[in-house]
Amino acid sequence: MKIEPMRDQLQRPIRDLRISVTDRCNFRCTYCMPKEIFGDDYRFLPQRELLTFDEITMVAELFASLGVKKIRLTGGEPLLRTDLPSLVGKLVSIDGIEDIGLTTNGLLLKQYAEPLLAAGLRRVNVSLDALDPKLFGHINGRGIKPSRILDNIEYARQIGLQVKVNMVVEKSLNEQEILPMAAHFKERGIKLCFIEFMDVGNDNGWSMKRVITKREILETLSSRYKLEPLDSNYFGEVAQRYRYEDGSAEVGFITSVSESFCTTCTRARLSSEGRIYTCLFASEGFDLRHMLRSGATKQQLLNAIRGVWEARHDRYSDERTEQTARARKKINMSYIGG
Repeated sequence: MKIEPMRDQLQRPIRDLRISVTDRCNFRCTYCMPKEIFGDDYRFLPQRELLTFDEITMVAELFASLGVKKIRLTGGEPLLRTDLPSLVGKLVSIDGIEDIGLTTNGLLLKQYAEPLLAAGLRRVNVSLDALDPKLFGHINGRGIKPSRILDNIEYARQIGLQVKVNMVVEKSLNEQEILPMAAHFKERGIKLCFIEFMDVGNDNGWSMKRVITKREILETLSSRYKLEPLDSNYFGEVAQRYRYEDGSAEVGFITSVSESFCTTCTRARLSSEGRIYTCLFASEGFDLRHMLRSGATKQQLLNAIRGVWEARHDRYSDERTEQTARARKKINMSYIGG
């Protein structure tokens, strides 16, 4: 079933679907799920409220028929969802889906890397914000040492997974880790992507004063390395790409704060309980699960998805100010995925 691709109010097509498979996480990162708020008694979604793998697959098939070509599995921590490789196996067989990735904190990566690869996964993004053990343990809120994540990254590479590392950079927290992180992953030929600290959700105490911009990070890198910019691989690519002059590796920058990319955003998000969100900074989502479990036909579901996307006019990062960041109630990143 192939249908005319959708465009939103700003004529942006849909190309990417980010699927959160769980709202749970085994880390308590300060910029995402601070332990002061997400404590041991925090009530996560019960299993019955999560979309089943069959429901996720049906929704992904519908999105693919409307123009989606890339899927990324997120969380929470997606590797906490039982039997995730079976979902990957279902998704890779969908007509029109050209690429499936997974974003993880890497703690369980060694345990699941082989079954994920066998199911058809080829790419993983691993979040790692520091090489200093004490600092990284503080950031992840669990005292986990970076050596455990680095070992799992290396294992995943050895068995054939393509790995990219994401680092959220926050002023007065981990900017001193920019060069050590760059050196470590350059030596190993692994792409490192620097992410500006964003006001996702309502619980991370965001302020513009805590943002290290792409320009500042690039200046720091340029003090040691020669970098050359690269063209985008495709319309809607989020990261601005650079390459070390010696060709050893790439670095990327996600610049939601300092250089908005709203005009080329092609991403929709599906929460673990089946709500569609059209922006990472959205306040509300469309409840697709209710339709799924109420016997809606595929055509009714398609019409609903099309209606949500064609009404879309989100451009939050274009409009962000300190005031809007404080005043706007936004869905938490741990719930919607990054």
